[in-house]
Amino acid sequence: MNVVCLDLEGVLVPEIWIAFSKASGIPELKRTTRDEPDYDKLMKWRLGILRDHGLGLREIQRVIQTVDPMPGAKEFLDALREITQVIILSDTFTQFATPLMKKLGWPTIFCNTLEVAPDGMVTGYKMRVEKSKLATVRVLQSVGFDTIAAGDSYNDLAMIQASKAGFLFRSTEQIKRDHPELPAFEEYGELLSAIRAAL
Repeated sequence: MNVVCLDLEGVLVPEIWIAFSKASGIPELKRTTRDEPDYDKLMKWRLGILRDHGLGLREIQRVIQTVDPMPGAKEFLDALREITQVIILSDTFTQFATPLMKKLGWPTIFCNTLEVAPDGMVTGYKMRVEKSKLATVRVLQSVGFDTIAAGDSYNDLAMIQASKAGFLFRSTEQIKRDHPELPAFEEYGELLSAIRAAL
């Protein structure tokens, strides 16, 4: 049995923090896991910026409502789900992901949770489990699944490298240079063909 594990942001939907950076006019929030390998460091930095600007969950959710999947993403996901099981493994948060999952046809997603004060300010976050993408792949493998993984960022590398087959999708030039052993694709059709061949 195979299961495909996909990253969300940068693979199926635009980066939420980049969209919020543009909408809020705060350029520092453009920094993502494509730039910063240490997720905890990145999130604490983001939460500090939100506090400094008095911005909370409501403001971010308003921007997320305007974000659409990347062109071709839903069709790719639909085609993939016709031939195998798919789980989206993301370091985003349930409070961000729900409207995006609706637009993608409600695929299964495993992600994290924000801690939000009554006034809507984001006070922290709770990871599902440490190194959640790799941990999830390892558990799937332990119950008899072969995993195939694809992502674009530093936090996707462990699950890609631990899988039977793994691919970079629309990744950075730096990550591609650092990992020439990983096939890298730019188009959904190419990625779908590579996954089909690996099944």
